[in-house]
Amino acid sequence: MRLDHLVILCADLADGISHVAAALGVTPAPGGRHALFGTHNAVVSLGGGTYLEVLAPDPEAPVPERPRWFGLDLFEGPPRLANWACAVDDLDAALDAAPFAGEPLDLARGALRWRIAVPADGALPMGGAFPTLLEWQSPPPGETLPDAGLRLRSLAIQAPHAGEALEALGGALPDPAITLTGAERFRLSAEIDTPHGPRHLA
Repeated sequence: MRLDHLVILCADLADGISHVAAALGVTPAPGGRHALFGTHNAVVSLGGGTYLEVLAPDPEAPVPERPRWFGLDLFEGPPRLANWACAVDDLDAALDAAPFAGEPLDLARGALRWRIAVPADGALPMGGAFPTLLEWQSPPPGETLPDAGLRLRSLAIQAPHAGEALEALGGALPDPAITLTGAERFRLSAEIDTPHGPRHLA
């Protein structure tokens, strides 16, 4: 398991892009649409094979037949860092060990092909303490996006189910830059090196 990407959720994609640009001084580029979930995104590289995704409901898409992923249907407020995703080599094997992470779905967008675990209710696994799991079947964006001069320095995860998540992860986090601690409410924050110096993203 390895850290694949971080997700900024927002009600409006333009607002989410502006949020990242104001925080990091770098503007994410338009990505594409996800028909199954009625969403669209923008992306930017974080270096080291990781990237940042800005995700919002697509106003031009019909209402999806299933809940949107990453808890987006219940999202309220301004754009914020709200999810972390980890790539695995074998999603089925990972779900055998962590069935609560969701059901495997086969997705595609342009040249991208991937399998991802999404709970039936669209919620985040363990309220966000456990990562979204995915398996790439094509080169992932973290390896193909242009270098934007961003580097993830640290990711802090605070969550009520931190202890349970750490146990489910086998007692080890997938990246030395990640910390996972208990808290009354779920919160993500990242420290990122940028061309303009270190910046904070939450």
